Amino acid sequence: MHTVAPPGQAAAARPAPAPKRRKQVSHRGFILSFLIPFGVLFVAMYLAPIAYSIVESLYTVKRSGLGLGPSETVFAGLDNYARVFADDSFLTSVGRVLLFGAVQVPVMLGLATVLALLLDSAVVRFPNFFRVAYFVPFALPVVVSALLWSFLYAPGSSPYQKLFALVGLSIDFTADGTVLWSLANIVTWAWTGYNMLIIYSALQALPTDIYEAAKIDGASGWQIAWRIKLPLVRPAITLTAVMSVIGTLQLYNEPAIVKHIAPAIDSKYTPLMLAQTAGLENSDYNFAAAVSVVLALATFALSFVILRFARRKGNL
Repeated sequence: MHTVAPPGQAAAARPAPAPKRRKQVSHRGFILSFLIPFGVLFVAMYLAPIAYSIVESLYTVKRSGLGLGPSETVFAGLDNYARVFADDSFLTSVGRVLLFGAVQVPVMLGLATVLALLLDSAVVRFPNFFRVAYFVPFALPVVVSALLWSFLYAPGSSPYQKLFALVGLSIDFTADGTVLWSLANIVTWAWTGYNMLIIYSALQALPTDIYEAAKIDGASGWQIAWRIKLPLVRPAITLTAVMSVIGTLQLYNEPAIVKHIAPAIDSKYTPLMLAQTAGLENSDYNFAAAVSVVLALATFALSFVILRFARRKGNL
């Protein structure tokens, strides 16, 4: 004798249908559509010029006779690099930018750190206004900034020169002994706000619970800034230091503009200016390529040393 289950029990006893598996969608084409344009531009505008410079630095142009005959490009090996390190102008320009960076970079990063700490503190009113005000010099194009300061440095019409004359000081901001520090002032004025924003952003990302716990323990604002904030934002300071070193070795725009009012700045004042002079004015492209390669390697080496030192000290 068979019993018939009620309709509700029959539906409950029937197994539930298996869920349909969601069809996997491949995003490979979507990802490649973003990567390929960047990859093409990266290779064409970055890797290809580097490779071309390395190849050009290994060749030289020779002319037959007294130099008036037809030219011939021949393989020179490392001869151009030997010329670079034997060139007094190159060694002088490198020493000049290293001295520039040894003074200007710590001063600029010190100012940027102090300004960032002030903006992050509770004692400053209208922090948004001051944040924009500090950033405005960086927003100006480098050429405009250099032209602006050129008028302020111009002998005979400089307001700063007249100001110092009131107290009996005669200072020529374009003289051989002072023009380097005049350039350092331009770079510091233009880039302090940019580095300040990087450090300030790192400060804003810190949890406020740490400050509250330190205040409960009796720490003052100075102690919180020195013992808590600065150690925690050292990676950001290291980042700004690396970028500043790279910018120092590539110093070009400011001296190229100021040299029109400063006879102390010649066409070989910095390594990049030396490379440009060799390539465009003297048509010695192979030597210019060697200078560029040496400068790139020096930039990489200094950046690596700074990062390695920072990592060893636990700042990264």
